[in-house]
Amino acid sequence: MDEAMDPAQARVWLATAVEEARTGLAEGGIPIGAALYGPDGTLLGRGHNRRVQDDDPTMHAETAAFRAAGRQRSYRGTTMVTTLSPCWYCCGLVRQFGIPRVVIGEATTFRGGYDWLARHGVEILLLDDPESIDLMRGFVTEHPELWREDIGDRDG
Repeated sequence: MDEAMDPAQARVWLATAVEEARTGLAEGGIPIGAALYGPDGTLLGRGHNRRVQDDDPTMHAETAAFRAAGRQRSYRGTTMVTTLSPCWYCCGLVRQFGIPRVVIGEATTFRGGYDWLARHGVEILLLDDPESIDLMRGFVTEHPELWREDIGDRDG
């Protein structure tokens, strides 16, 4: 990762994650999408949060994209793109496998752990994408219990 992420390219890649988020919502799930891109810009994997659909609490969007990418010999130069700031679980995935860059659609509805990633050398590009924000705000309003479950808010 020699140079900073180009915001225009990041927005193009974010469109893939937004498409995944919309698919998840249409399936009755949580509208969070993600994609993993290779150093040369190749789409390695994409996916969406499937916690509800698969009855699997570990199937977050970043996890789905990571699994869809299959085994990589190295994650050097890759970019994880996600519509929503990654939770601690997904931040751990990024750190565990050395993914050096994360593009985030929004952190308005959920801050996640992106500042922790940044403190550990991960390049963060936060886009404040209106479409990502609208998707999550609508979902949170319509499904507050499911949202609290998804983010691990046991007190809500």
